[in-house]
Amino acid sequence: MGSLLVCPECAHEWAPASADAADESEVITDAVGNVLADGDTVTVIKTLKVKGSPTGIKAGTKVRNIRLVNGVGDHDIDCKIDGIGPMQLKSSVVKKV
Repeated sequence: MGSLLVCPECAHEWAPASADAADESEVITDAVGNVLADGDTVTVIKTLKVKGSPTGIKAGTKVRNIRLVNGVGDHDIDCKIDGIGPMQLKSSVVKKV
């Protein structure tokens, strides 16, 4: 079977196929109000617990080449984090670099 994506904040799990592309009219901003776009690099602003990982994601971790999606709930960033793998993040926990 395929792997599931996991929210580091609430431990919600979902299949990657359930994430659709974001609306062109919807503007997604980071925690300080900067507008995000596909391919941007962001920094995680607070330490996040990740189910199944002993360390989680530490504050200051850079995430490169993000993709904006209409995820489950308010998870609107699809990305791959080194050492963790693919997941979706909330734009409220990242800051544009």
